[in-house]
Amino acid sequence: MSKPVTSPFTSLGLDARLVSALVALGYEEPTPIQIAAIPPLIEGRDVFGQAATGTGKTAAFALPILNAMPALSERGVAPSALVLVPTRELAMQLAEAVHKYGREMNVRVLPVYGGASMETQLRALKRGVDVVVATPGRALDHVNRKSLALGSLRTLVLDEADEMLDMGFAEDLDAILAATPKTRQTALFSATLPPRIATLAARHLRDPIRIAIEKEKTAPGKMPKVRQTAYVVARGHKRAALGRILDLESPAGALVFCRTRLEVDDLTESLKGRGMRVEAMHGGMSQEQRDRVMKKFRAGTLELLIATDVAARGLDIGHLSHVVNYDVPSSPEVYVHRIGRTGRAGREGVAITLAEPREHWQLKNIERLTKQKIDIASVPTVADLRAKRLELTRASLRESILAGGLDDYRVVVESLAEEFDPMDVAAAAVKLADPSAAGSGSVGDEHEIPAVAAAPPARAKAGPRYQSGGREPGNTARIFIGAGRAAGVRPGDLVGAICNEAKVSPKDVGSIQIADRFSLVEISEALAEPVMKALRGTMIRGQKVVVKRDRVGGS
Repeated sequence: MSKPVTSPFTSLGLDARLVSALVALGYEEPTPIQIAAIPPLIEGRDVFGQAATGTGKTAAFALPILNAMPALSERGVAPSALVLVPTRELAMQLAEAVHKYGREMNVRVLPVYGGASMETQLRALKRGVDVVVATPGRALDHVNRKSLALGSLRTLVLDEADEMLDMGFAEDLDAILAATPKTRQTALFSATLPPRIATLAARHLRDPIRIAIEKEKTAPGKMPKVRQTAYVVARGHKRAALGRILDLESPAGALVFCRTRLEVDDLTESLKGRGMRVEAMHGGMSQEQRDRVMKKFRAGTLELLIATDVAARGLDIGHLSHVVNYDVPSSPEVYVHRIGRTGRAGREGVAITLAEPREHWQLKNIERLTKQKIDIASVPTVADLRAKRLELTRASLRESILAGGLDDYRVVVESLAEEFDPMDVAAAAVKLADPSAAGSGSVGDEHEIPAVAAAPPARAKAGPRYQSGGREPGNTARIFIGAGRAAGVRPGDLVGAICNEAKVSPKDVGSIQIADRFSLVEISEALAEPVMKALRGTMIRGQKVVVKRDRVGGS
């Protein structure tokens, strides 16, 4: 008779088969979120948890789901558990984890997300599924088709709830929740706890256990080290500045965050043109394309991955040396989440942010939240880059001298030393070894990038910035709309009103800022007047609103 597997996970009340699976997967001990969440979830309690990615929360809700799974012969066709997540990458990652944990229990898991074959998903749901891990949009499609039956659902998990709300899934979530039994068990996890998350929890959770997991503190000497630096750069010089900075930093592997798909594509092409090994990652790419890029990045054949936040969500990228914010993140919490991807396991990481002068106040907000100083640095000059190249050349030459094997070259040096000063001979050799001396250059532009002084924006209270589904217009005007969060206005309301009433393409709508009492929308200058005229003749969230040009500095 085989000896039962012992593990710290046993004390959490988990089925022996799950403990065996965890031991086989190399799990040594539960994380704080697992210790706090697993027992109450096993007991059937609702849980409201604050925990960021990387804290082990997938196992915290997946293991109790599997622990309650009946024998295969007692399971029906409809799922007993539904996990809702913001992105397809996270859906696939979670489905794979549930499959690994529940392998011995023959658990049937299905990831459901947009962009994949609907017919394949329909066939799998018809055959029978125990756990569905889905994005809200595709899950609601199946609910409306009656292909995803939720009448037998025992457990519902909302993972990364703040991200789902930020992505505009609030109405989809409400519709899905309305189709589930009132007796269901619900777990909600969110990295941040804005008021709307508290409202969502109060509306859908029953007497939940509240859990808040702070970032885990490591032992002295092993604290993750992240060198945080910001460069204040005018918008027109950001690409050149980034090239200079990357050339100086020489990252082993860097993740560069951009706000929009267009920005990702444009920056990727620009850096490729400078000879860098770089690929893009955003929501407009097929899953096959994303998988191919990630394979190259993990294999170390890429220096840079340029991505949007949504595309990078849930990606297990491993050991990054650098994280770069091409724009200042929309909130301090997003900044903290991004830079947490580097500086792990005791290694030093580097977080770099490019800020426009009007964004300087956002850096101060980040410093207040993190209680850490962000150093403001000057963009490297051409002289800085040449000095760096010479230092690398010196290091290479030193390694070559220490390695020996130079006898075959001494005859050349000796013959030249009879004609020239030995120092001149050595200097000529260094010049030949320095790639910049031959005019090849590197990613840094040869013209100087003007320094700019950081200054606060003319209007700092306009709320978070959103981007429409298209690109950022080139020559823009900014429109003031006299309704904001207090009236329930969302980015989708504004984009929908502009596109439907003014008959323009979403690509002509730029960034959107929503404050409590007003909203600001960037629009192509050529379309500003017809858009304002159309909006004055329609209703936004059921009311007529003031529409005019915003005279405060554009963005």
